[in-house]
Amino acid sequence: MFGPGVAPVLVLSSNTKRESGRKVQIENINAAKAIADVIRTCLGPQAMLKMLMDPMGGIVMTNDGNAILREITVQHPAGKSIIEIARTQDEEVGDGTTSVIVLAGEMLAVGEQFLEEQMHPTVIIGAYRQALEDMISVLEDKISVKLDLTDRSQLLSVLQSCIGTKFIGRWSTLACNIALDAVNIVSLEENGRKEIDIKRYARIEKIPGGTIEDSVILKGVMVNKDVTHPKMRRYIKNPRIVLLDCNLEYKKGESQTNIEIIQEADFTRILQLEEEYIEKVCSDIIALKPDVVFTEKGISDLAQHFLLKAGISALRRLRKSDNNRIARACGATIVNRTDELKEEDVGTGAGLFEIKKIGDEYFCYITECKDPKACTILLRGASKDVLMETERNLQDALHVARNIMLNPKLVPGGGAVEMAVSHALMEKSKSIQGVSQWPYKAVAQALEIIPRTLAQNCGANTIRTLTALRAKHASNDSMFGINGETGEIVRMDELKIWEPLSVKLQTYKTAVETAILLLRIDDIVSGSKKKDRNDEPRPAQATEESMKE
Repeated sequence: MFGPGVAPVLVLSSNTKRESGRKVQIENINAAKAIADVIRTCLGPQAMLKMLMDPMGGIVMTNDGNAILREITVQHPAGKSIIEIARTQDEEVGDGTTSVIVLAGEMLAVGEQFLEEQMHPTVIIGAYRQALEDMISVLEDKISVKLDLTDRSQLLSVLQSCIGTKFIGRWSTLACNIALDAVNIVSLEENGRKEIDIKRYARIEKIPGGTIEDSVILKGVMVNKDVTHPKMRRYIKNPRIVLLDCNLEYKKGESQTNIEIIQEADFTRILQLEEEYIEKVCSDIIALKPDVVFTEKGISDLAQHFLLKAGISALRRLRKSDNNRIARACGATIVNRTDELKEEDVGTGAGLFEIKKIGDEYFCYITECKDPKACTILLRGASKDVLMETERNLQDALHVARNIMLNPKLVPGGGAVEMAVSHALMEKSKSIQGVSQWPYKAVAQALEIIPRTLAQNCGANTIRTLTALRAKHASNDSMFGINGETGEIVRMDELKIWEPLSVKLQTYKTAVETAILLLRIDDIVSGSKKKDRNDEPRPAQATEESMKE
């Protein structure tokens, strides 16, 4: 499909500078359909992987809709906005990126026939809006099930149904336990509000080597650093930790500073000033009797000497984000000036500080924390590509765990919820008067794309399966869906396949809103100027041409 060293490009644009009306709407729909077709095989447990090559020759192997669309270059403006919704979905709820693209493409595809029948886009949009409102009320009131957050086995089964479609599915028990522990560690309650910040406080460290089974979650922080001096202690029980955001070096003058040295003693005095300054800074730290000092800036050789004499281990040039995580894990406060250090700034919450060597690299572990509000997930794997894909999958699991904790409501997976909502919309459409009944019905049909794609991806007979599934839902049992591995129709509560309500709501909202947005467009005008000024028509000519039009 793509040659080596060539960025994957979906050419969906036309060369005309201005197009309008029906033609543009049909083109937008075709662009959305083309992107949805690329992604469609990535849905469900039997999902295929895509192999993408970037211009630098790097490879990405994934079935994550968002990761695929990030790598693809699309030239059509409508195609770009379809890609944007995968990013929105990923940032908002972290899962359902493939479903949202497939659904948005189908929502637009079912609207195409109404445009060809000369129905006005506003009528179609009105019906879509109405359908979206009804979808949300059906999901929240009729289909969703409350989840007991104290029941760990049920939480794990929800996470497993999310991870089951991914590459990491073979190690789903390990991955789900890691994701659940990570979310529990970083959750923080303030003023009655739950805050779960995965991005900042649950860091994933990827170390090639070992197997995925060796992956663990650390109740604390791990950073890729070694102590600055080889004689410093590398194993400390119950360390007292000081975190700094300042240089432990002498402040040098800027380039325009002039120092005039006349006598030999002057130079000695300058060196002495430097030593006095470093000694004062170090004595401020030593006064608190810490065992470990972390700083985001540098530590001079002289400062290392003073700290070593006091038996303090020092690590320098930490990332800001790592420093924040250590502060949360051991209860320390990051200080900007050494003379402001107080006893309460020292972190005493960590149980162990040690330096370990993995492969050729040294890593600093701060673990066995009493009440860590930050954690590090240590991923091991055969190669970089495996680790990258494992990290993407684990991020999805973390987001799903977070969504469940914040909104503990579930809906059945495996296309069951889509069929149930579709059936409810079909029933409701009978009471709708006028021409908008048809686009409303079309939305109900569009929802069936999810179970249909699941059936296609596992090689089942699509028409027969969908007909049987419709019949099951006609008897008002919303639990029947498709087993994505065998293509059989089964009850989702028996198979224990659930999805968080927040992911489904976001998927429907994003897909329908995008379809509405693209149906609203009736004109595409290119803003790029022509290179050659002589090619441009003179104003008089332009007027004549426009009059002829």
